Amino acid sequence: MLKDVGYLLLLSSIPALVLLHLVVAPYTKVEESFHIQAIHDIKAFGIPTRNVSDVFRTEYDHFTFPGAVPRTFAGAVLLSSLSTPFTWMSQDLNGQVAARAILGLFNALSLLAFARGLRRTAGKPAAVWYVLFQASQFHVIYYASRTLSNMFAFGMTTFALAVLLPAPVDRQTYRKRSRIALYLITIAGIVFRAELALFLTTHTLFLLITGRISIQREIMPAGILGLVLGLAVTIPVDSFFWQEPLLWPELAAFKFNVVAGQASAWGTHPWHYYFTNALPRLLLNPLTYLIGIPISLLQPATRRISGSILIPSLAYIAIYSAQPHKEWRFIIYSIPSLTAAAALGASYIWTRKAKTILYRLLSLAMIGSTLVSFAISSFILLPTSSANYPGAHALNNLHTRVLTTTPKSGNPPLPLRIHLGNLACQTGVTRFIQLPSTPSKDSPYITWYYDKSDSPSQKASPDFWANFNYVLLEPNEANAVRAMSGVDAWKEVETVRAFAGIRMLRPGDEANAVIEESILRKAFGEAADGLVGSWKEFVAFVRARLTRGWWVEVRMEPRIKIMERIKA
Repeated sequence: MLKDVGYLLLLSSIPALVLLHLVVAPYTKVEESFHIQAIHDIKAFGIPTRNVSDVFRTEYDHFTFPGAVPRTFAGAVLLSSLSTPFTWMSQDLNGQVAARAILGLFNALSLLAFARGLRRTAGKPAAVWYVLFQASQFHVIYYASRTLSNMFAFGMTTFALAVLLPAPVDRQTYRKRSRIALYLITIAGIVFRAELALFLTTHTLFLLITGRISIQREIMPAGILGLVLGLAVTIPVDSFFWQEPLLWPELAAFKFNVVAGQASAWGTHPWHYYFTNALPRLLLNPLTYLIGIPISLLQPATRRISGSILIPSLAYIAIYSAQPHKEWRFIIYSIPSLTAAAALGASYIWTRKAKTILYRLLSLAMIGSTLVSFAISSFILLPTSSANYPGAHALNNLHTRVLTTTPKSGNPPLPLRIHLGNLACQTGVTRFIQLPSTPSKDSPYITWYYDKSDSPSQKASPDFWANFNYVLLEPNEANAVRAMSGVDAWKEVETVRAFAGIRMLRPGDEANAVIEESILRKAFGEAADGLVGSWKEFVAFVRARLTRGWWVEVRMEPRIKIMERIKA
């Protein structure tokens, strides 16, 4: 009974960690902006039924900033609908956090489903090691709640992989499950990410070659129905929101990125990048791929299961390596499979730890490396990543400053115009954290106007900058604006710092603990004073007793200046 309780607590760590990462880093980057802005616009303005084109062009962000290729609104429609009841029930719940929490919990549920399937296939020890490895990885947990198209697809592919695990069931049952898995991957590829066509191909061919499915009974029905269902979702939804007839966004993205080769404009990497760089970062714990996976393939007891898990995913990564533009998020769908194979190897070692000294040492090494990976993920990578959103912090700080210094009176309300520079827009500023342009309970005496103009010709004119009360700019651009407008025209209100690398502290150097302190204060409020002191004492103890004065902490640099225009 106690073992079952412990296992359930271990499983609960996955959704708990996803939500923790969301709370610590609630803001978004530019690559997530399309979906998060779309969620906001649907929640704020509704889905228009009259004057549709006019509403989209005047209210919705995607007509002003369409991006290089269209993306689907399917995920935004779903998350905005599911999160709306929660924001109605709690007015203090931020709509961005609510939507991301739902996405994160969906992806966490898919990981738990995969763990359940692995337990059914290979036993409880393998499932336990899988959860331990997955919880100690950073990227999957951190990005589970992030509104990337890849993460909308991730949960669907992970549920599919859970179904495809070689469970001890009869042939007919496995065929039915395989058909469901192929439906899910097909729909995810049609709606969210075109590269999943290759992911689907490698898994389908493996199942076909190994005789687990047939073309007539599984492949054709799954392909046809999945295609029809996916197109039935994306074409009506996206043709409406983009106001283009018969629009299939992922087909347009495939033509632009692959056929026309435009993806290379975002950078290229050598063919081995995924294997030598991306996968080690995604798995994080080096013993998963140096010991866990090799053991699972070498031992007869785990070879068959491990091979069936690894071969399709590794084939996908190998073939996709031919595409010059590479990003780790393009192969994230394979991480549950690789983590499961490592868990099989770790389970094999763990269950034999009493037999030889070698297995005992390897078991201790697996435990130690997992703890170290978890510490790196939670206490280094998470704080570091949370410091990567200076735009959001700058805008929130400006709002707080204005609301606390502006007189609570005035008719008509005071209009404030704010220019948001390029870096601010890329590092956290979304419509969710902008205040409304009409008086509200949060700012009843102010109307807010935000500008994101990025025209070099406009910015070269002092008259352009004279239109704003505040600007959020990178230091170099802020200095250029002051020089152009006259040094007495603007004053610096605040400089927001952000992550700029890792700083190695030598013996005698003072640790500042800025990031750790900000996280503790965000999580615990006024009660954080004691925790901040305890953390500094802990760091001092470790440096004095263990590291001989050496320490590593996040290095921060000025990234955005908040400037206020001085009225003549």
